[in-house]
Amino acid sequence: MIEIVVLVVVLLAALAAGLVLRAREGKLRDAAPKAATGPGSATDKRTELLAEVGVTGAGPAVLHFSAEWCGPCAAVRRVVAGVTEDLAATPQAPQDIEVDIDAEPALARELNVLSLPTTFVFDAEGRERFRISGVPKADALRSALVPLTA
Repeated sequence: MIEIVVLVVVLLAALAAGLVLRAREGKLRDAAPKAATGPGSATDKRTELLAEVGVTGAGPAVLHFSAEWCGPCAAVRRVVAGVTEDLAATPQAPQDIEVDIDAEPALARELNVLSLPTTFVFDAEGRERFRISGVPKADALRSALVPLTA
């Protein structure tokens, strides 16, 4: 009897954990502001790594990490491409930047990318505004970008 109770408790805990993770999948989360600490700081390294892949602060950017072996990354490509194309006629059209995590591991470490796909939204000053784990929803991504493109 005790084994059945333990099994039921473990199954309920696993179900609860799965529901929490699924609820977070593809949702925009505000990024915590990063504090600048002066020359030679981690912020300088971060800025340099971002500039190498094209996040220069010249306008808003959608940076998404992918890999050749990542199945859901193809869906991210379609969503991001569709949203950036829709906003191409805005005063500050967003850039679509795809980064292979295997080719840029230092940037992935700096941005704390722990799973694929992961997408970031940067404003025109190059500050991280949003982070999305999983495949972003097109309407959520568009609503995050519209204020940044005006």
